[in-house]
Amino acid sequence: MTAGDQQIIPGISLSTSGHATVDPSLFDVLFDYAIQLEEATNLPVDVEHALAAIVLAARKGELDPNTKLTIGNSAIHLLLIPHVRTVFAVFGGEVGQED
Repeated sequence: MTAGDQQIIPGISLSTSGHATVDPSLFDVLFDYAIQLEEATNLPVDVEHALAAIVLAARKGELDPNTKLTIGNSAIHLLLIPHVRTVFAVFGGEVGQED
């Protein structure tokens, strides 16, 4: 994390330009969240969509900045469902810029 970056939750930070940085230890967790969210929403959710939902939830104050993501946390899965739907309804599922 560099100066000016905002910690969303432990292991996930957001730069002032909107670029998210994810600690490699969270990759499997985000993958699990993506699978669960895809099943719950019937949308083509991938890791980037799960990450975007986490950022949206944090920005709305719905996700405590000290929350540690763990595989199988059903409370967080439920919290993220409406945010995943927002990503698809408002942004057409587009969550990042191509490099």
